[in-house]
Amino acid sequence: MPVEIDIAKVAKLARLALSPEKLEEYGAQLVDILEHAERVGGLPTEGVPPTSHPLPMTNAFRADEVRPSLDRDEVLEQAPQSEGPYFRVPRILGET
Repeated sequence: MPVEIDIAKVAKLARLALSPEKLEEYGAQLVDILEHAERVGGLPTEGVPPTSHPLPMTNAFRADEVRPSLDRDEVLEQAPQSEGPYFRVPRILGET
């Protein structure tokens, strides 16, 4: 079943100025895409669980382990400004 699409209308809605040649080219491409989607939609998928990815995925995060770090006092000594155990930074608006 051929799909009929008004490419000029779609281009106008998207505020695209397309030449007649581009309208024809994009129209043919869009028809191909929609026909392919229709074929995929017709495949037998009964009993196939829905997935978000075609390959099995596992968590790629590293383990959350305590590791040696920089000495807080040594780092704060090198900061332009500090306030207690924190870095002092300018406000986002106004303060320098």
